[in-house]
Amino acid sequence: MTKTLYAEFTAREGAAAEVARLLRDYALKVRAEEGNLAFDVYTKADAPRAFWIFEVYRDEDAFRTHVKAPYGVPFNAALAPLIEEDASVLTHLDPVG
Repeated sequence: MTKTLYAEFTAREGAAAEVARLLRDYALKVRAEEGNLAFDVYTKADAPRAFWIFEVYRDEDAFRTHVKAPYGVPFNAALAPLIEEDASVLTHLDPVG
């Protein structure tokens, strides 16, 4: 079964452009992972500093591989001081039906 989740966070005032740049670079790496099926980055239409990332992985193993990727820790370290939350807020999703 696929592993689906979304991550959300809010860029600090004045940091949205840098957050977007980091996400563009990170998304290229994640999308290249063998088990990644989707890594789509959005901002909220009425709150452009609010970022949402929709992620889908082939299965739990593919997600675990993603979490262990060597570029994840540097990405999160660069992101942390640029966002209002302590870290990305993750919501794991299950299909209905």
